[in-house]
Amino acid sequence: MENKSERTAEGMTSKKPQELVEPTKPEETEFYTPVPPTVDPTGQNGVPSDALVLFDGSDLSNWEHVNDGRAAEWDLNEDGSMTVKNKSGDIQTKQKFGSVQLHIEWRSPKPINGKGQHRANSGVFLQGLYEIQVLDNNDNDTYVNGQVGSIYKQSIPLAKASVPTGAWNSYDVIYHAPEFSESGDKTKSATITVLHNGVLIQDHYEIKGTTAYIGWPKNPPHGKGPIKLQDHGDNSRVSYRNIWVRELNE
Repeated sequence: MENKSERTAEGMTSKKPQELVEPTKPEETEFYTPVPPTVDPTGQNGVPSDALVLFDGSDLSNWEHVNDGRAAEWDLNEDGSMTVKNKSGDIQTKQKFGSVQLHIEWRSPKPINGKGQHRANSGVFLQGLYEIQVLDNNDNDTYVNGQVGSIYKQSIPLAKASVPTGAWNSYDVIYHAPEFSESGDKTKSATITVLHNGVLIQDHYEIKGTTAYIGWPKNPPHGKGPIKLQDHGDNSRVSYRNIWVRELNE
């Protein structure tokens, strides 16, 4: 008799369809390996126990400036958030990532300053290349593939789910990195799912390539990359807090 501990999902799915025989016993479709790891969903301070905390409000030690690698100079606030320091430059994580689950919270400032793309404009970049737009669109229309929650210049969000200006928004992201051949050709596109304040706004969208301000998406071959936060350079003063990731093994 087969030992149940040796029966695995892989064992069944590895057979070709024509080789499969219809199961006649319930235990023939019961798997016991691999056993998923146990994760405490609330962990410490509400963060899953297997997550890497990138920013908890205490310091900016996990971040650096994009252009020259110097220590991040954005403003650290008493409420446990950080705010874009105008024209200081984009910042990115020192650590590089591939596929991830990302949680990040952001807030547009009050009083309101600017309009269109110049009101609380920032962005969250996966692998330093693929941008989820951050913008205050409350009573502030702009091009829809550049509005809040868009995959910039590519995918219009399914809904606008912003909270009132000055309140905290959240993005929860499932991102699967692209794949490239040894010759540098893209063999699999990146995909992204985004929930904005718990509302699905990007549903497994297939990213076409880099999210450029001008021009078509490009697909330079790359490996893991940083998570980048944008300084739009127009005194947008966007704030961020509670940033953590779970690396997804694929």
